[in-house]
Amino acid sequence: MRTAIIAIRNRLDRAGIVLSGLCAIHCVLGVFFVGFLGLGGEVLLAPEVHRIGLALALVVGIVSLGFGALRHGRVGPLVVGGIGLALMAAAIAVGHGLAESILTIVGVALVALAHIRNLHRAH
Repeated sequence: MRTAIIAIRNRLDRAGIVLSGLCAIHCVLGVFFVGFLGLGGEVLLAPEVHRIGLALALVVGIVSLGFGALRHGRVGPLVVGGIGLALMAAAIAVGHGLAESILTIVGVALVALAHIRNLHRAH
């Protein structure tokens, strides 16, 4: 049972890393397509996409980083991930533009780093 829980948490950490990467790619491509080419704004800049992404990041982050902190006793990954998630939430609040892109990219980088650190602490 314990091995299964660890495997699930590890998969969630890996999913968190993938989601962070996808979010960063979405952000960069959104700036490129909308800003430089004037294409895809109705899809790439849709508030629903950002809210759903943040909701997924929150669920995966809280579960995997929270359980990781309980298991290995180190709160560093949880704190770094929490800061990253807060920056991602702030990005939604500031609206579209350069500030949103910077907050999002820094936020997802911190969340990915937290998941990586959490995976390393598990072993």
